Amino acid sequence: MLLSLLYTACKVPSLVPRTENRKTPASYNGSQDSTNTAKLKWKEFYNDPYLTALIDTALRNNQELNIVLQEIEISRNEIRVRKGEYLPFVGLKAGAGVDKVARYTNIGAMEATTEIKPGREMPDPVPDFLVGAYARWEIDIWNKLHNAQKAAVNRYLSTVEGKNFVITNLIAEIANSYYELLALDSQLAIVKQNIDIQTNALEVVRLQKQATRVTELAVRRFEAQVLNTQSLQYKIQQQITETENRINFLLARYPQPIARNADNFERLTPQAIQAGLPSQLLDNRPDIKRAEQELAAAKLDVQVAKAQFYPSLGISAAFGYRAFNPAYFIKTPESILYSLAGELVGPLVNRNAIKATYSNANAKQLQAVYNYEKTILNAYFEVANQMAKIGNLEKSYGLQEKEVEALTQSTTISNDLFQAARADYMEVLLTQRDALESKFELIETKKQQLNAMVNIYQALGGGWN
Repeated sequence: MLLSLLYTACKVPSLVPRTENRKTPASYNGSQDSTNTAKLKWKEFYNDPYLTALIDTALRNNQELNIVLQEIEISRNEIRVRKGEYLPFVGLKAGAGVDKVARYTNIGAMEATTEIKPGREMPDPVPDFLVGAYARWEIDIWNKLHNAQKAAVNRYLSTVEGKNFVITNLIAEIANSYYELLALDSQLAIVKQNIDIQTNALEVVRLQKQATRVTELAVRRFEAQVLNTQSLQYKIQQQITETENRINFLLARYPQPIARNADNFERLTPQAIQAGLPSQLLDNRPDIKRAEQELAAAKLDVQVAKAQFYPSLGISAAFGYRAFNPAYFIKTPESILYSLAGELVGPLVNRNAIKATYSNANAKQLQAVYNYEKTILNAYFEVANQMAKIGNLEKSYGLQEKEVEALTQSTTISNDLFQAARADYMEVLLTQRDALESKFELIETKKQQLNAMVNIYQALGGGWN
C-alpha cells in the first residue's frame, strides 16, 4: 500500500509555468532624475487648509474605506485559521452512558461469567463514564498547510494595499471635486458681473430707443441676452449644490455647505510635478503592489493544490479515565485509557477532482500574472498621459489668457462704438457673448490643470502615505 501511495504521488500532472514580466521603460521622457513627487505626503502636496480638512474628515468617516478596513480584518482572521490547521488540535471530552447487552449473545455470556470482585457479577445494564483528552495532528510533510498560511498572509497584504489604493482614489476624488467647486464659484462670479454689465447696456439701449436711435428689436435682443445670462446663473448654482453634495457623500455626512475660499481660485497655480523613473511605480502604486501580493498568493495556491497528490501523515492520540463506576476513576492504572495512532493516507483512485483543483489553481496563477502585467502597463500610460496633458494645458492656458484680454478690450470698444452710433448692436451682443465664453473656457482650462496635477500625483502612487 505504501508503494502504491508513493507511486501515485509521483504521477502529478505537469503544467508549464509563466513568469511575470516586471520590466518598465527606462524613463518617461529621457530624464534619469529619480526625484518623485509621489514620495510627498498628501498634507505636503495639498496645502489648502480647507481641502486638507475635508480629506481628514473623509479618511475618518468614508464608508467605502471602512468596508475595506473590515476586509483587512477578515483577511487577518484567515491567517489565524490557516495557522491553526498545521498546529495540533487538542480537546477535552467527557461522557456518560449505559449499555444493556442481551444475555444470550457471546458478549452477554462473557459478561455473565466475569467478576470484578469474587462473588460479584458485572452490573447489568453496564454504566459507562469517560473523562479524557484527545489530540489530532496532521504532519505537514509537504508544506501544504504552511503554504496555505503563507498565501493567506499574501492576501492579507493585498487587502492592505487595496486599502491604500482606496485612499489614493478617495483623496483624488475629493481634491478634484474641491477644485471643481472653486471653478464653479469663479464662473458664478463672472456671470453676476456680466449680468450687471448687460443690465447697464440694456438701460442704455432703452434710452437710445427713446431717442429713436435704435429700434425695439435692439431692446428685445439686449433683454433676451440678460435673461439668458440670468438663467445660466441658476444652472451654475445647481452644479455647485451637486458638487457640494458629492463631497459631503464622500465625507459620509448629510448636505451642508463646504467651507472654501472662493476668491482663491484665480491665484491657484498647478504645482511642478517630478515623475521620477517608471520603475518606481512598482514600489509607489498600491494597485501594483496589491496585484503583486495576489500573484504571490496564487503561486502558493498552486503548491497547495499540488500537495494534494501526495499522501498525508496524521497522528491521533487520547488519554483519560473510563469506568462503569465513577468511584473507580481513582484506581490507577486499571481505569486509565490511552491510545496513539498514525496513518498515511493518499489518493489512489478517482483523482479527477484533485487534478481539476490543480488545473484551476494554475489557471488562476496565470490570471494573476496577466493582471499584474496589465496593472503595470496601465500605470505607465496613466502617468504618460497626464504628463502630456499638463504640458499641453499649460500652453493652452497662456493662449486663452491672451484671448480673454483681447475680448475684454473688445467689449469696451464695442460699447463705446455703439454709443457713438458707429457699431451695430449685434456686434455688442456677439462680443459680450464671446467674452463670457472665453472667460468660462479659461476657468475650465485652469480646473483641468489642477485636475491633471491631482491625477498625476495619484498615478505616480502618491496619497496613501
